Amino acid sequence: MTELPANPANGGESQEVLEELLRSLRQKQGNWVEWGKACAKLQKSGYNSQAIFEATGFEPVQQNQVIVGAQVYDSIEKAEAPPEVRSHYAQRGSDVLYELRLLTQAERAAAAELILLHRLDADEAKEVAKAVKEFSRFRTLPAGFTDHPGDAVAYQSWKLARQKNDLQERSRLIAKGLRFAHTATAREQIEQLLVDFTAASKRPAPRLPFYRLEAEEELPRLVPVVGEIPLKVDDFKAVPLVEEIEPFRMVKFAGEQAWVPIPGWQVVLGTQDPVAILCKGDRLPNQTDTSKEQVLVLVDRSQRKWDANSYFIVEQSGQLEFQWFDSATETPLLGRVVLVLRPKRIVDEELTKDSWQIDE
Repeated sequence: MTELPANPANGGESQEVLEELLRSLRQKQGNWVEWGKACAKLQKSGYNSQAIFEATGFEPVQQNQVIVGAQVYDSIEKAEAPPEVRSHYAQRGSDVLYELRLLTQAERAAAAELILLHRLDADEAKEVAKAVKEFSRFRTLPAGFTDHPGDAVAYQSWKLARQKNDLQERSRLIAKGLRFAHTATAREQIEQLLVDFTAASKRPAPRLPFYRLEAEEELPRLVPVVGEIPLKVDDFKAVPLVEEIEPFRMVKFAGEQAWVPIPGWQVVLGTQDPVAILCKGDRLPNQTDTSKEQVLVLVDRSQRKWDANSYFIVEQSGQLEFQWFDSATETPLLGRVVLVLRPKRIVDEELTKDSWQIDE
């Protein structure tokens, strides 16, 4: 057996407590939730997953699963999931709860209850989690569907069924949607597909042109220009103090005009009338990532001709919106999205919060 460190790096637990945790894992005492909490304490105390495996028989993949599953279990307890749901998952289902790790606390509880109701396995639980996550990104819910996880799964089935011309596959998706639909209105939406055989457009939305700053030289700094020598001292003193606004080093000058540095990539140099717009990442369309990280969107106002592979700025209720059109549109296009710029970052902050996500 690999010798464990005598002095744990951190975690605050005594060596006696840690040895007891190892013993309980070797003997598989308690339930899987307790195993997950024990593995988490050991890892936080400086023991790597391989050492724990050699001391207890819990493989690294299993450790990761029970650690994450236990975190999800704690969250459904805090969300006050029904007693029968908590009782069931306290005894089994670490693989199922693991698949719910990216959902919110409330979403986890509701999804866990739905999964238990339909007796779904881990693979099916993963599909439920994906459907719930994608559904949560709607600022306005699709007509007839609620935010219940059953309706979220039903909506995914409804959307896919509309794209199918094959009657057998279409029927399978309709049946799945009817199985999971939680509300009568959701069932009505799906039942309409039994008489409406018009297939929706299969053309997928293009990917947004994301870039991320990686090297320091790609992030130039704006410096105010005093003028050309010879200069007077007063001219030198008249230059105002420049304050940079992170994460893009944006600078404001007199007159409330601001400039932001963007690397001289070819796609940037090709613009004729560029303007920059700041927004949160979750405001962009067709995203699987709900991060609220601030991004900078570069728009070329000179490019107003529709292109199926591009996103555009349009006016909607007096506000600017980003939209993609799968066919030519009568909607006035105000400019084409050239790129979406993320700030420089070495490791995603969300990943550093939980070591299990990095290990996965």
